[in-house]
Amino acid sequence: MRLAGKVALISGGARGMGAAEARLFAREGARVVIGDLLDAEGKQVEAAITGAGGQAVYVHLDVTSETDWEQAVATAVSRFGRLDILVNNAGVGGGSRLEDTTVEAWDHGMDVNAKGVFLGTKAAIPALRRAGGGSIVNISSQLGMVGMERSSPQYQASKGAVRTLTKLTAVQYARERIRANSVHPGPVVTPMTEARRGDPGHYEYMVSRIPLGRYGEPDEVAYGVLYLASDEAAFVTGSELVIDGGWTAQ
Repeated sequence: MRLAGKVALISGGARGMGAAEARLFAREGARVVIGDLLDAEGKQVEAAITGAGGQAVYVHLDVTSETDWEQAVATAVSRFGRLDILVNNAGVGGGSRLEDTTVEAWDHGMDVNAKGVFLGTKAAIPALRRAGGGSIVNISSQLGMVGMERSSPQYQASKGAVRTLTKLTAVQYARERIRANSVHPGPVVTPMTEARRGDPGHYEYMVSRIPLGRYGEPDEVAYGVLYLASDEAAFVTGSELVIDGGWTAQ
């Protein structure tokens, strides 16, 4: 098992990519703390993992709350004795043009996608340090690297911020054996993309941008996150793992 003996905290773990990561990590031997605002769905993921013989616990986590983050980390340590892995997975999307974007929409996107990663990282570092090091995996986006007409300014700005914050974290904490890497998925079949995927015109446009000709699946991203979380990536920090079907190769 690739994560045997390790403890992982995953934000946004109640559904989509986060749930796929939680289930995969548990299958690979990790004890998993699932953090989310979606209590019923989060508890379902917990039940699925424990029912399959794994170890998991769900915690209510608003990633914009420093107190919630501190409590989530404390739960990992009190329940499982340590923290080895943090996956900053929670995020929100958006599709408005810049001049049509409200300040409220901008603030919400930046708070969840960028501030949430900052707060999670800040809360986790002391526990990772006590464990002798660890891995932070931040979910950015291919749109944290390139622009797209149909995205929103807050989504692209926040995901770009995650990309660069990851590099700062990697450099500042490398000597403490705390690694930090970012993952950059392209379009993925998740509840967050469901509404826009239901628009035939938008779906056709998105698929036309992907050389592999389809949306990705949550497990295809989860396996990349698993690699970066594991000791197989012990010499990998400050890097970007792009899982986008070829979007940014063009």
